[in-house]
This record gives sequence, C-alpha cells and structure tokens, in this order.
Amino acid sequence: MKFEFDIPESKKIRVIVDTDAACEADDPFAIAHALLSPKLMVKGIIAEHFKEAGSMERSYHEIETILDCMGMDVPVLKGQEGPLSDEEVGLSQSGDEHAGCSCSDRTDDNISEAVRFIIDEALKEDEKPLYILCQGAITNVAKALLVEPKIKDKITVIWIGTHGEAPCKAPFTEFNATNDIPAANTVLQSGIDLWLVPSHVYITVNIGLAEIQRRIRPCGRIGEHLFRNMVDYNMSPFAGWTQGESWSLGDSPAIAIAINPGCGHYHYAKAPLVAEDTSSEVKEDNPIIRIYTDVDSRYVLEDFIAKLEINYG
Repeated sequence: MKFEFDIPESKKIRVIVDTDAACEADDPFAIAHALLSPKLMVKGIIAEHFKEAGSMERSYHEIETILDCMGMDVPVLKGQEGPLSDEEVGLSQSGDEHAGCSCSDRTDDNISEAVRFIIDEALKEDEKPLYILCQGAITNVAKALLVEPKIKDKITVIWIGTHGEAPCKAPFTEFNATNDIPAANTVLQSGIDLWLVPSHVYITVNIGLAEIQRRIRPCGRIGEHLFRNMVDYNMSPFAGWTQGESWSLGDSPAIAIAINPGCGHYHYAKAPLVAEDTSSEVKEDNPIIRIYTDVDSRYVLEDFIAKLEINYG
C-alpha cells in the first residue's frame, strides 16, 4: 500500500465480503474497494450464487481474477450452490435436531465451506467486530444462521437488497432478494444486527463509462479489468435495462458504509417481509433493523477511485 497515513488499530474491523461477483459488472468494483481500504481487515471473500446453474462457481472464478489483477492473496470460499430450500428453512423453524450444534459437528453435505468459514470467524475470540458485507442473494448468511444460531449476536450484516421499509409495492423485481426470498426473510426475521441498503438508495451511486475509462482504466491490470468487464457487460443482451453509457455501482455502498457508517442517513424500523414479487410487506413481529435512506455517492466513488489511483495509478 502507498498510503501516507495510518489507521488507528482500534478503528479497524474484520470483514467478510459475500458477492455474486460474476453476475453483473458492479461487484468487482466493490470487491476492489474493500481490498484497498486499510480500515477493513478482509478475512475472506465468499462466492454467492445468483440462481443460475454454475453461478456460484462463476463468481468464485471472477473473485480469483480480481485478486490476480490486484496482486493480492485473500482466502476465497465457495458458497451455497443455490437458494435455500423450503425444507432447510422449515426444519430449522420446527426445531431441527441439528439446529444450534457446532458447525464442526455437522455432517450435512449441504453446508458449504463459506458457511463454515462464516461460523468459524464469528465464533472466534477477537476484540475486533465482524461485519459481513453482502452484495447479492443472502443465502450464505441465512444458512450460517440456520446451522449455528449463536452467531446472531456476534456479527453485523450490511446487505444491498430489498425495496426497504414496508409497506412498499415493488417498482421492479429487486434482484438480490428475488434470488433467494426464503433466505432474505430468514435473515430479516432473525434479529441479527442488520444494516439494510434498499433499492432506492443503491441505484443512486451512478458513474459514466467515460469516467471509468478516464479515471479507472489507467490504474493497472485491475483498472483495465474493471473497465473491460463493464464495457463488455454493457454491450451484452443482459444489460438491456441500463441507460446505455452509465452504471449504478449499487454494491459499493456496502463497502463505503463499513468504512464510514455515517456516509449516509439511516433510521430504525421494522424489517420488512419480502413478498414473492419482492414488495416489502408489513410483518408486525419482525425485529427492528437499521435502514439507510441515502448514501453520499461522491464519497463512495471518490474514495474508491482515489485508492485505485494511489495504489495503481
């Protein structure tokens, strides 16, 4: 690192990044931001599925590509291969005989290495708090909670997902929630320390392709990868919903908020229940969570670009 400043040791936090990195083109920007931020002690990066066959593996390989481009070595873990099943959620809620058992005692083949990693890191004796920064479906966190409920009081989850406080009719299908609605509701109802960044907030972190070309592309192999990956995806049929020459780096607030929780406004309200169409519905017995109402996109983008320029420019 080429920073000419230090971070007080007491300010540093442990983080695990949970990402569907190969899904669209914004996750890689957020991953790089986390890796370049000295406050964040990145303990591991978890590959998340996006409800397509082989999608978790594709995310895994994209994470490896990002690390190679940055010349960094961080543990990369394979997550659950797909959404939670109704059986998985139902067994836990009905008092599955395994619920609450130590993960190391479980023989369930459906527990991924990522879920084991979350549980092990959460249960470590460490004075530094643990944050899980979720940039996609929230399957891995939900599975970890179902396997080992004791981690609930040992982690903070920042999730990019849902349409926010209920009631709210879905203006569009919210991608991260819809990729595993049972997992979304498992986490929302769990009582975990959850900081939610809903759709009307994360779509505001806008950047033009021209700015990516001028300011990010020159920053070494990672800059070239971020630019080329974005441009290629923008020209693909999967990007038909975009505006053409701009993008919302919607996953980046998870990183920026971990660095600076005050980079946006928030309030506390009941967690929503995610309906099948991803509308937010009222569920009176849901716990209170932190819900962000805006983020400072200037801070989010400039902090990332400055760190890229300092280290790779």
